[in-house]
Amino acid sequence: MEVKVLMTWNIRIDKEREYFEFLVKQFLPHMQRLGLQPTDAWFTAYGEGPQVLAAALVPSYEAARYILASQAWHHLEEKLRDYVTDYRYKIVPAREGFQL
Repeated sequence: MEVKVLMTWNIRIDKEREYFEFLVKQFLPHMQRLGLQPTDAWFTAYGEGPQVLAAALVPSYEAARYILASQAWHHLEEKLRDYVTDYRYKIVPAREGFQL
């Protein structure tokens, strides 16, 4: 069964420009190479909650756990944390549309 890896975070105010460059040039391409297929990204413009919600599709729960336990993923997470705060992720059964 396909699953989604749901990730949330807030962008550091002093790192916005660098964050967007990192996201496009490094984070998304590396995610795809690891087997995470980005499906959607949501930005909270108003209200409570995380500023960014990003989702990636993976063929199975086991595949997601394998990817998220890899050294390559941990290295990518470390780089992401240079630009964001409150980073969290979870694995959920895949559905169409917005998931939190």
